[in-house]
Amino acid sequence: MILEVAILNIKEGLSKAFETSFQKAETIISSMNGYISHQLKKCIEEDNKYILLVNWETIEDHEIGFRKSVEYQEWKALLHHFYDPFPTVEHYV
Repeated sequence: MILEVAILNIKEGLSKAFETSFQKAETIISSMNGYISHQLKKCIEEDNKYILLVNWETIEDHEIGFRKSVEYQEWKALLHHFYDPFPTVEHYV
């Protein structure tokens, strides 16, 4: 199992809109091959900061199966405009 970790810094004043869009986006990611589970947590100290944790069966399920899919384009359209800066994504075993 691989853990994907992304720190998400959301543009000022857009946290509520991000959370609404994420509710739609999480149905996309949870339907992908190799997806196991995910958590989105809001930072206590910084109002516009979140951490996204996604468990995948393999790194390829995330990097190739998800990121190169048609579904990823919808994910991207729903979420990527909220980030500043764009998040660094790391994988852990």
